[in-house]
This record gives sequence, C-alpha cells and structure tokens, in this order.
Amino acid sequence: MDAQNFNKIFRECIEKYHEIDEIDQPYDNPYQGFEGLLYEKCWIDTMQWHLEDIIRKPDIDPVEGIKIKRRIDELNQKRTDLVELIDEYIYNLYKDVPVSSDARLNTETPGWAIDRLSILNLKIYHWELEANRKDASDEHRKKAQQKLDILLRQQKDLTLAINQLLKELSEGKAIARTYKQMKMYNDPELNPVLRQYKKLKNEG
Repeated sequence: MDAQNFNKIFRECIEKYHEIDEIDQPYDNPYQGFEGLLYEKCWIDTMQWHLEDIIRKPDIDPVEGIKIKRRIDELNQKRTDLVELIDEYIYNLYKDVPVSSDARLNTETPGWAIDRLSILNLKIYHWELEANRKDASDEHRKKAQQKLDILLRQQKDLTLAINQLLKELSEGKAIARTYKQMKMYNDPELNPVLRQYKKLKNEG
C-alpha cells in the first residue's frame, strides 16, 4: 500500500472523466477492491467539482440550482460513505498488528487523509489547465503556475505523510480506529426539518 499509487489512480480517474467531461457520462471502474474504492471516490469528487462550478452560474435558474445542490449533497454522502469504507479496509488490514504501549493517535483517519489527496489531485489537474491556457494572459499563467507549484509541494508532503502513517500502522506504532461521521441532515429521523415535513406529509 503506497500513496504514490493512490496518486496514479486519482490522476487516471480525473483524466478519464475529462475525456468526455460531462456529469452524467458513462462510468466504468477499471479497478476492484481497495483500488476500486479509491477510483470511485475520486470519480465522485470530480463530479462534485464540476457541479460546484455549474451551481455558481450568476443566472442559474433557482429550481435548477436547488436540484444541483441536492445532487451535491447526495454525492457528498456517498463520498463520506466511501471514506469510511476505505478506513474500514485499512483497519481490517492492520487489526491484528500488536499495538505498542506508546502508539500514537493521528489527528485524522487514513481515509480522510486519502480524501484530501484525491481533492489535491483535482486541484493540480485544474491549475495545470490554467497555467497552460493559451487564451489567458502571461500574468494569469504565471500566477497559476505559482499556485500549481505550491499544490505539487503539498501533494509530495501529503503523500509522504500518508505513507508514514500507513507504515506506523503496520508496525503498531499508530492506532487504527474508524469513526462514523454521525451526519444528521440527510436522516428524516434526525433532521428536525425533514422530520416535520415527514409528519405533515403523513398527516395530509
């Protein structure tokens, strides 16, 4: 398990999406197992990225905007579910490793660090486009390249940090725990607005 390989899968996914560059294009995951989870998660991240672009149109129809917002919420829930599946996979991978008495807890789970790496790859892809835009000014491309350089450094650092964490988990020097996100707003029994709506609908 190597975060460098995660980057390759994310880049492959992003480039595949942009061959057609449409939200509802056919989706075919070329991977299975853990790598399949990474690819699917990045595909969802890429869909969300472009939906976030669309919803910011100044003249967007309000009804269409609401539909897109709800779709973004739905994708975000799927994204969270996939992060938890990634964490569960890693937890099961190292669950039998004896844990040192001085093993440390990380500030975030491996899955959420991998989530950030996926988003970082998306940023890199799109800033590369800006840094090479032929219809943009030299100043625009220069500023875009400066941001891209920072993002590439972040990618290098985060890749290293994830690999360090995975190594520590494999050696029992870090503790692997999974945390469900406990989201409430999508559940009619937990979101008071949805609960009231459900109640009125049943009464009507």
